Amino acid sequence: MRTVRLIAPLIAALCLALAPPARAQDGPALLVADEILVEGDSRLIATGNVEALQDGTRLQASRIVYDSTAETLQIDGPIRITDPQGNVLIADFATMDRALKNGLLTGARLVLDEQLQVASVEARRVGGRYTRLSRVAATSCQVCGTSAPLWQIRATRVVHDTEARQLYFDDAQVRVLDVPVFYLPRLRMPDPTLDRARGFMIPTIHTSTLLGFGVRVPYFIPLGDHQDVTLTPFLSPNTRTLELRYRRAFVHGDLEVTGAVSSDTLGSDAARGYLFARGLFDLPDDFKLDFDIKTASDESYLNDYGVTSQDRLESRLTVTRVRRDAFLQANLVHYQSLRVSEDNGTQPTIVSDARFERRWFPAWAGGGEWRFNATAHTHYRYSDLPIDGTDADTEIDGRDVARVNAEISWRDQWTLPMGLRAGASAHLWLDSFATRQDVTATPDIARATPGAAVELRWPLLRVGPAGGRTLLEPVVQLGWTGGTRPGNPNDESTRVEFDEANLLSLSRFPAADRREHGATLAAGLRWMHQAPTGWTAALTMGRVWREAADPDFSRSSGLMDTASDILLAGSFAHPVGLTISARGLLEENSRFSKAEARAGWSNARLDLGASYLLLVTDPDENRSKALSEWSFDGTYRFDRHWTALTEWRYDLADDRLDRVGLGLQYRNECVEVGLSASRRLASSTNLEPSTDFDLTVALKGFSTGGSGKEYRRTCTY
Repeated sequence: MRTVRLIAPLIAALCLALAPPARAQDGPALLVADEILVEGDSRLIATGNVEALQDGTRLQASRIVYDSTAETLQIDGPIRITDPQGNVLIADFATMDRALKNGLLTGARLVLDEQLQVASVEARRVGGRYTRLSRVAATSCQVCGTSAPLWQIRATRVVHDTEARQLYFDDAQVRVLDVPVFYLPRLRMPDPTLDRARGFMIPTIHTSTLLGFGVRVPYFIPLGDHQDVTLTPFLSPNTRTLELRYRRAFVHGDLEVTGAVSSDTLGSDAARGYLFARGLFDLPDDFKLDFDIKTASDESYLNDYGVTSQDRLESRLTVTRVRRDAFLQANLVHYQSLRVSEDNGTQPTIVSDARFERRWFPAWAGGGEWRFNATAHTHYRYSDLPIDGTDADTEIDGRDVARVNAEISWRDQWTLPMGLRAGASAHLWLDSFATRQDVTATPDIARATPGAAVELRWPLLRVGPAGGRTLLEPVVQLGWTGGTRPGNPNDESTRVEFDEANLLSLSRFPAADRREHGATLAAGLRWMHQAPTGWTAALTMGRVWREAADPDFSRSSGLMDTASDILLAGSFAHPVGLTISARGLLEENSRFSKAEARAGWSNARLDLGASYLLLVTDPDENRSKALSEWSFDGTYRFDRHWTALTEWRYDLADDRLDRVGLGLQYRNECVEVGLSASRRLASSTNLEPSTDFDLTVALKGFSTGGSGKEYRRTCTY
């Protein structure tokens, strides 16, 4: 028994030495066998269902012989070693030294992370760190019988570094269905247990009518555990491009920078490129810093290289603090327009604003909620012209504006007989405007504006015998805002949206440089239903009447006349995955001046979406012709492995196809193949139409290719 106690730790240590990246801690070892014999003073023999266990690592064999004179271990198979991470080493026979750092295994097969299989004629352990396998076939495909796997890597030798978790192949030959297709004298791949490994990632073959045929080959460089860089060269007959992505995780935030620099034949000889940077950080005293920086070298670069379809780039720096009864936010924004019809020198380019809001519920005031909010805002144009130059939008080219707005308000609600809900609010706005470089505007304006509103709701709820619930709620509001509009220019409230959110607002302008004045009456009806079977539906109708028309409302706002367009909004959702939402403004002639709709259907195999958008002509919004388009996107999963994707966008006003894309993806436990084609038809004079094709092939089972465990199959005989 003394000898057994001495050999047991050695057998358990054998598990740790042979298991590829084992990370076990020292602990009690256990040796179990049907029979244990001691021959003399130098040999111990364990036979029959031999198992050695330590810290989650298990060694299974049919026979183990320890010779203390030669200080060797002889293990008869079948041998199976499983570590806590799920890595498995299988062999027919093994001979190891007493230190368990060196030895020879025949008929060895290594299975890493239940994915990658590395089979060899023999394996040799060296220094307790390396496993050297000879005449190797490696694959992550399910191998059934004698049939060849979909892909495999044949090599004369493979070295597995258990500490660095890397695989080094000599004379590597990539085979598809056992047909050689590629040869590399040296190949290094991270094993699937390594999350971040330096090296090349999945390449993408890309061809387009603008850039020609090219290949993107990302190279990943980890910089410690908290940051990394990915460099992606893209070479084609028409461009030489280097793409960059930098990521860093801080204790209190994250940073990501992406960009590219290109030398191509599409424009001038100067270098082109873009730079995006995003970050979010926690600051002391509950503050948060959020920034999103975007810039491009020219108007067409992002479209030419398929980076984004945005035609205005917004760079923003924001500091925010949100507490239960207080809100504080400061923004600094820079705009870069990529539209050919806009001049960055005459557009509001640099914008800053700060906002503070606080609410109280004082007992001495007899109930209700008191609010105070203040906003400071400025926007700056690069132009110095105090008049309208050559811009088509008829705005003053160099107008710069600063304003300070404050509001003190009180509001409360009561429940009346028969379930009626009444509410009242009182407001006082204090505004100050400063306008510079505009000969048509008063330089400095200050005003105080009072306002009040009362509203009445009658929520009616019905519960059906089967559990269905229906809510019907009519609402009416009478509002009043005093004073008249001062002479400050309309620089911010040129695009007004009339929807459910501002139906009961005293002012529906998006910014405080404009307010509605006079008396208004708003009425609406809300209906909601929840069926026992799970489907839900909602409908909202509303309209606004005012004593005088407001000339600062455009036609498509729906608020231009004394009686507004009728607001209609509805939604529907069904447990089968069907969702529908729509919103529109209905004119007196029963035509929509503005409408949008979205429908979707999603289940285990299908994900479809369709959208529709309508905007009528509106000179006040620089829209000389109507905008009407629909778009469609969908994903359909034919079976477990095949998936099809598509997207379409059609311009109904111009009767032309704006964008179309098709994609096909195949994925199993060892490979992922993606093929896509897209056609972009640009209407702007600074954008060129293009057709793009992309092909991506990823070998699963390695760290660079990702996991394919969820697609693992079983063999049928």
